[in-house]
Amino acid sequence: MIFSRNKLCWCGSGKKYKHCHIDKDSIISRLKRKGYLVPPRYLIKTREQIAGIRKSAVLTKNILDMLDGKIKEGITTNQIDGWVYQYTIQNGGYPAPLNYKKYPKSTCTSLNNVICHGIPDETVLREGDIVNVDISTILDGYFSDASRMFTIGTITETAQQLVDCARECLYIGVNSVKPYQPINNIGNAIEPYAKAAGFSVVRDFGGHGIGLKFQEDPFVHHYQSPAKGVILLPGMVFTIEPMINQGSYRCKILNDGWTTITTDGGLSAQWEHTVLVTETGAEILTS
Repeated sequence: MIFSRNKLCWCGSGKKYKHCHIDKDSIISRLKRKGYLVPPRYLIKTREQIAGIRKSAVLTKNILDMLDGKIKEGITTNQIDGWVYQYTIQNGGYPAPLNYKKYPKSTCTSLNNVICHGIPDETVLREGDIVNVDISTILDGYFSDASRMFTIGTITETAQQLVDCARECLYIGVNSVKPYQPINNIGNAIEPYAKAAGFSVVRDFGGHGIGLKFQEDPFVHHYQSPAKGVILLPGMVFTIEPMINQGSYRCKILNDGWTTITTDGGLSAQWEHTVLVTETGAEILTS
């Protein structure tokens, strides 16, 4: 669609097109002519949408902060789920996972060799466990997503190295986000670091667009790939959430249709943020 220079810009800024996105759209047109994949305009969030996503992201971050100090030896993953549900509802939100494609809980609790989508139950946390808690929140119709690792008591040196590596991989991925550059820069930065530390990067799952829906385009690979994928543009919002395994990157989904484990029984760790592509890099909305 071609916009008149003197009409209001498509982004909702209230400015005329010639004073807003005209130069950026010229850059995008040049990238298209060079054969780069350019994301559709609906993936570029407006200022109003970004403001809504930002508020949702603050609630997601606050939920994770609330869990600090509560997650310890002797509690069940069902208790974690209950805390998440209560806090989310009390603060005007709704847990995005609850009843999403028949998922039965408000959060995912992935323990030890569970890579992702662990369903909370009566499992009791024990000394030496590591657990990822994944929070996804709907607030006023806007979605956000983040996860953290929690360690229970004293854990093994290998487990600590894995948890630390997964966290570092997240921030390496965030720092690799640059506007007008291909999305595969993220995985191309993450995997060499994980491999150098002796770990592997899960390939069957990755990050995803978010904001107006729970799962949007683009898919975000966390491993190295020659396929450049889409060009990152200011206003795009997506998650970066590398899943790092102690052994093989291969995984297996259990009969419940959700719980995903390592095939070799090794540990897995993951950290996640929702990020906004800016004019200079990335802003972490769930920080």
